Amino acid sequence: MFDVTEATIDDVHAAYESGELTCRELVERYLDRIEAYDGDGPALNAIVTVNDRATARADELDAAFEADGFVGPLHGVPFLVKDQVETADVRTTFGSEAFADYHPAENATLIDRLEDAGAVVLAKTNLPDWATSWFGYSSITGRTKNPYDLARDPGGSSSGTGAGVAANLGLVGIGEDTGGSIRLPSAYNNLFGIRVTPGLLSRTGMSPLVVSQDTPGPMARTAKELAQVLDVTVGYDADDEYTAVAALTEDAGRYVDSLDPDALSGARIGVLRDAFGDADDPESGPVTRLVDEAIETMAEAGAEVVDPVSIPDLDVHLEATSLYILQSKRDLNAFFAARDDAPVDSVEELYDSGQYHEVLDLLVGIAENGPEDPTDDPGYWEAVAAQPAFQRAVLNVYAAHDLDVLLCPDAQVVPPTAESIEAGELDTLTFPTNTVVASQAGLCAVSVPAGLTDDGLPVGVELLGKPYRESTLLSLAHAFERMADPRVPPETAPPLDE
Repeated sequence: MFDVTEATIDDVHAAYESGELTCRELVERYLDRIEAYDGDGPALNAIVTVNDRATARADELDAAFEADGFVGPLHGVPFLVKDQVETADVRTTFGSEAFADYHPAENATLIDRLEDAGAVVLAKTNLPDWATSWFGYSSITGRTKNPYDLARDPGGSSSGTGAGVAANLGLVGIGEDTGGSIRLPSAYNNLFGIRVTPGLLSRTGMSPLVVSQDTPGPMARTAKELAQVLDVTVGYDADDEYTAVAALTEDAGRYVDSLDPDALSGARIGVLRDAFGDADDPESGPVTRLVDEAIETMAEAGAEVVDPVSIPDLDVHLEATSLYILQSKRDLNAFFAARDDAPVDSVEELYDSGQYHEVLDLLVGIAENGPEDPTDDPGYWEAVAAQPAFQRAVLNVYAAHDLDVLLCPDAQVVPPTAESIEAGELDTLTFPTNTVVASQAGLCAVSVPAGLTDDGLPVGVELLGKPYRESTLLSLAHAFERMADPRVPPETAPPLDE
C-alpha cells in the first residue's frame, strides 16, 4: 500500500499513473493522519479548518484523470494552506477569533492558480492573529506544537503549515512571509521554504502586514517541490500592482527545468558571521555547529566559501528599515475596509474588544503605537527611503566579493519553549531571527534544513539571493539536499497502521 509519509509530488503522480493510488485515497489518508495526530495523539493543533469538500474535489480529479489524464502539474496534490489566504469554500480566520465565522466571497488569486493546476485545498492552518508573531499562538485555536519537541514552538507566523507539512498531514504547504514567516517555521520544522522577491506571487485575497514586504510561498519536504509550486503560481495579477515586476525575470514558470543538481560546484557563498550566535551558548551553539557542518558539505560539493563577509552597519540598517509599527495598522485597516462583510472595521476595534491572543506583543504594539496614517509621520518616510539604501548596501557586498548568495542561520537559536514564550521572556521585534535581513532589503531567500541537533531539534540554513534570482536559490537548495539528505520526519507522527 502506498505510504503517504514523506511522499513527494513525483511519488504521488507515479502512483496515480500506475493505478496504485487514487486522489480520494490519498486525501482520506491525510485526513486520517490529521485526526490521529492533530486533534489526538500529540495534538499538534496545526489545523484550523478541514475542507469538507476535499473528498468531493478528489472525486472530480479522479474522474478527470480517468477521462483525460492529469489536469495540471499539481493534479491531486493535497495542500495545507495558511489561514491568511482567503478560500471561498473554506472559512478563513486569519488566526483571529473575531473572524471565527468568516467565509470569503472569493478565492485568493493564489488559490485559483493552485486549483487550476489540479491542487486540492485539504485544510487551513494555524497562524498567530494577523501574522503578527514569530510564535505559534492564535486566538482562534491557541498554541501549535512543534512535532519534533512538543514542548517547543514551531515558529511563526506560518506555524500550522510548518508543523503540518513536517508531520505529513498534507503533501505540500502554503505559507506567507513578511519578515521571515515562511523561513523561520521551515527552519524549525526541518523543511524547505522560499521567500520570493515580492511581486512574483500575487497577494490578492491575503491579509497584509507590511504590503511592500508581504509574499506568499511554498513550504515542502524537498526543494524540487518548491519549484513545482512556483511554476504554476508566479506571474502577473491585475489586482495586485506589485506583480508587474514578474516580467523582470526570465525564470518565472520554468523553475523545475532550471534546477541544477551540480549548482554548488563553483558557487560563491559568502558567510555572514555577524549573524551567527555565540558558539558557547546552549541555545545558539547547536545552531552554529550544524550550520558550519552544512557549510563544509557545500564546500565538499565544490562551493567557493568566502568566510567571513559582513554587511556594514547591519544592525543600524535593520532598525532603520523596520516598518511593522509604522505601517501595519494602515495596511490591515485598508484590508478590513475592502470587505463589506468583515466582522471588524479596524485594528483598534480588535484591540479594544480583546479579540487577540495575549502573547502577541507585536499586535499590541501596532494597536497602541501604530499611526492610522503613517504618511503624516516623517519617521515613516525615513524608513521607506532606508529600505532601498539597505538593499544597495547588501548588493555591494555581493559585488565586492563576486558572490552568488549570502549564508547564515535562519535563526540564531533553537526553537524556544512554550514556557519561555508564555512567561513573556521573548519579544517579537528582538527575537534573534536573521530572516528580516532579506525581507527589509528586498531580497529573495530560501531556508534549507541543516539537520537535527543532538536533542532532536531542527536547524535551518538560510541562503539569501539577489532580487529575482529564485532559480539560483532553488538549484543550490536542490544540490545541497542531494548531498546532505537532511530531511528527518518527526517521531511524534509515525506511519499509521492501515
